[in-house]
Amino acid sequence: MDKIIPIKIPLLNPNEPEALLALLAVSEGDPVDAGQVVAEIETTKTTGEVQAELGGYFIGLRFKEGDTLMAGDTLAYIGDTPDAIDPSLPPWVNAHDNLPVELETLLGLRITEPARRLALAEGMALESLPQGTLVTREMVKDLLKQSKPATPLILPTDENRLVIYGGGGHGRSLAALIRLSEGYQIVGFLDDGLPKNAEIDGLPVMGGGDDLADLAEQGIQQAVNGVGGVGDLPARLAVYDRLIKVGFYCPKVIHATAYLEEDVHLSDGVQVFPFAYIGVGVQVGYGCIINTGAIVSHDCILAAYVNLSPGATLAGGVTIGEAALIGMRATINLNVKVGKRARIGNGATVKSDVPDGGLVPAGTIWPPRR
Repeated sequence: MDKIIPIKIPLLNPNEPEALLALLAVSEGDPVDAGQVVAEIETTKTTGEVQAELGGYFIGLRFKEGDTLMAGDTLAYIGDTPDAIDPSLPPWVNAHDNLPVELETLLGLRITEPARRLALAEGMALESLPQGTLVTREMVKDLLKQSKPATPLILPTDENRLVIYGGGGHGRSLAALIRLSEGYQIVGFLDDGLPKNAEIDGLPVMGGGDDLADLAEQGIQQAVNGVGGVGDLPARLAVYDRLIKVGFYCPKVIHATAYLEEDVHLSDGVQVFPFAYIGVGVQVGYGCIINTGAIVSHDCILAAYVNLSPGATLAGGVTIGEAALIGMRATINLNVKVGKRARIGNGATVKSDVPDGGLVPAGTIWPPRR
């Protein structure tokens, strides 16, 4: 059997294991030297190089430019000859991409390629998938059905007390926002990672998710989701699911300096931060974040759980799919559609539609220029 060495995709960001294959610097069968750059990859926050650890020939290429890869994926191999193969490894073992992909960065995880791509498109954390068994596409679909947030509730009383679930930076920013709003009394934070009775910005930590039922018995019926979810969307969705199942209502909260035109429709759970602008005819779905200085021009439609980062700008008639993330200072052009769970990197310019689960790297123009 020929001696071949895998070329692995490095982990550029611990909170973002997926990356875009932006450039292939060599072709199948090309000779390469040790340390030579063979590819460039990009996440929404950074870029990196993939290097050949040894000299030899670049063989067994498994992906093409524009594909989304995971840290630990085998991009290709280094062989002693340009026609070296190993029948026990992809792509030679199976031309249909249906065999398990071993992710060394996620110990014990075995997942088929179709299942991995579906999980990434739906924003699932691969660490949350079952280990010790082969994860298939059908298993991922079943898990997605189980994790979908329940239907939001309607507040049945005039209760004005609320808690903030999540004591990190996003939760603290919400506390500052709500303190300037009329009609709400913040009783404290919930956070599963902080000790009970700790203090955050003068407010007590009242426990974690397990304490929701006790708070409900005390008559507290409202909560705000303080998990931003930029690096872990499923965690944010899980908070909504947990709140709703216990019977909490998630009100919309709007900073006093935000400007909304008269016919804007905001669903419950929406969070609008300072100096944001929302134009005429805009519809904003449940649980969306319109962050500081974001601009949503006329007739835009945002599905549920969309996250617009600070300074993001949507031109008129833009449609954003469920749970998509638009990075800081990113610009979406007129009438463009961004698919569900797509991720638009900071400072990117989007000129045409982005598919479901699409990744536009930071600082780039979409579609990619060749």
